Amino acid sequence: MSKGYELVVIGSGAAAFAAALKASELGAKVALAEHDVVGGTCVNRGCIPSKNLIQAARLLHYSRTPVFPGLKLSGEMDFTALMAQKDELVGELRREKYVDIAQRDPNIELIEGKARFIGPQGLLVGSQRVKAKSFVIATGARPHVPPIPGLNEVPYLTSRTAFELRELPERIVIVGGGYIACELGQLFSRLGAQVAILEQGPRLLADFEPVISRALVERFRAEGIRVELAAEVVEVRGGKREIRIFFRREGKTVPVEGTHLLVSTGRVPNTEDLGLAEIGVKTDSQGFIRVDEGMRTSVPHVFAAGDVTGPPMATPVAAREGAVAAENALTDAGRRMDYRVIPRAVFTDPEIGVVGLTEGEAEAREIRCSCRVLDLAYVPRARAMRRVEGLVKMVAEAGGGRILGVHLFMPQAAEIIHEAALAVRLGLTVADLADAIHVYPTLSEVLRLVAQSFTRDVTRLSCCAE
Repeated sequence: MSKGYELVVIGSGAAAFAAALKASELGAKVALAEHDVVGGTCVNRGCIPSKNLIQAARLLHYSRTPVFPGLKLSGEMDFTALMAQKDELVGELRREKYVDIAQRDPNIELIEGKARFIGPQGLLVGSQRVKAKSFVIATGARPHVPPIPGLNEVPYLTSRTAFELRELPERIVIVGGGYIACELGQLFSRLGAQVAILEQGPRLLADFEPVISRALVERFRAEGIRVELAAEVVEVRGGKREIRIFFRREGKTVPVEGTHLLVSTGRVPNTEDLGLAEIGVKTDSQGFIRVDEGMRTSVPHVFAAGDVTGPPMATPVAAREGAVAAENALTDAGRRMDYRVIPRAVFTDPEIGVVGLTEGEAEAREIRCSCRVLDLAYVPRARAMRRVEGLVKMVAEAGGGRILGVHLFMPQAAEIIHEAALAVRLGLTVADLADAIHVYPTLSEVLRLVAQSFTRDVTRLSCCAE
């Protein structure tokens, strides 16, 4: 016997729960099919555990290297207890924000088991058959493991398993230079591990402004993190106690040794074994599901949302996509996703916050632009905090001054970027932002100062930037 629903959502992460909750709001009976842990990547292996440990590592770092003369702090750490409190937090949020919400909602049913389509309207979840009028595929993505010779012969970590460690690595080598590699690299370094980052490309964070990438490398190296750029990893050897990673650069092969290896080279979609081809759901060459602006796949009653559809991969984006998919699936509302203004953050220290176009992207679109870069040393609050390492770059349209993009490398950048996102979304100009009164002294004044720098010499302004 098959159990019927108006909507079946495959997955239980941010996109899946947003779809289920939207369906419930619309009065529909919905099932969530999950074969792994409820809550998906963010709460279990991504945003929550990483930011929890990053904050702990930040406190430990500044206790060991205080920026205020006269302060003496202990700088002690119990790694086992630190990981235990992370596990407790993850468990609490998984229960409160996912499991309990589903169990309290009479319209939502959690079904345990791996899902596979067995027809246009049918799904096999474990051993249970379910049918629905519409479906939302929200199975997410997992770490990509590149075909490096010897990699399968040695133990290695990914972002999925790194948070399961119970002993701090002595020496860890990270392959990759994206945001996950950067966050985890600095995290482990500040906890006390020796860290080496090997990036195949010419810079870390390849999609970000080059000036930010360079500043991040300088900061990492100042903290003792080894960063190797243009380093193509060609072989891995070793075992449990010692791993040797060989990379090639300018025709020379160089070995790097570590007790642990972390592979962080992007993500691939969880689309295999879903039976997508059998029902006609199209994917791209990497396996990501193709969708239109309304999150509809090539099969009219099947939708997809979240990381399984490809970039931009971010929890709030996935949640919005899930809600759009569910509403369109149930009501044919014609809602569309708008990706034009999406703020992003990298939780290194200093943090990185970006929104809108880079200078290179603006030029590629043949937009005449004008840019300014301001050092954080000109922000009074940063001076007061003794945290002057950082910068802001603003990209504006030449002539009218419309703000096209803002790129921050500074403390609290992930918070401050939202003001910049509103400026970009509302089409504000540098004159609008330069005229806005900010609380003094605050770090967010950096936005006003960089806007003023388009027409004034901000090095000659008073403390309140007038």
